[in-house]
Amino acid sequence: MESASIWWGGERPPLEPMTGLGDGAMPGHLGIEFVACGDDWIRARMPVDHRTRQPFQRLHGGASVALAETIGSVAASYCIDRGKHVAVGMEINANHIRPAYDGFVYATARPEALGRTTQVWSIRIENEAGKLVCISRLTVAVIPLERK
Repeated sequence: MESASIWWGGERPPLEPMTGLGDGAMPGHLGIEFVACGDDWIRARMPVDHRTRQPFQRLHGGASVALAETIGSVAASYCIDRGKHVAVGMEINANHIRPAYDGFVYATARPEALGRTTQVWSIRIENEAGKLVCISRLTVAVIPLERK
């Protein structure tokens, strides 16, 4: 992607409202917080704790996918005119590379394609040491609000 800003209106979106979107929904229940944003990327974190572990005390693969879909969908929604369109997930895949047992995992989303009706995002999830835990790709549909 180019180094110019991908965000609607050309300004980086505020992080606090992004985190607030998850209140009372899955992202809030999982403890997902948006922590940083650049001209062509966004970053969120999620704790590895009782909410996000599987029975063998490793980060649950489904929690990783929920983090990836959350960050990708929210990022996509800030690349469009939110007064006229909504971004909704169409397809997601994930490759789980290594386990995480505690602390936080950090997801960084970058667009691969930002089309008029479809977006594709790559999401890297890393542990606190910067080692790859999961890599995911999300395809998003951009639809008019009246079709929502």
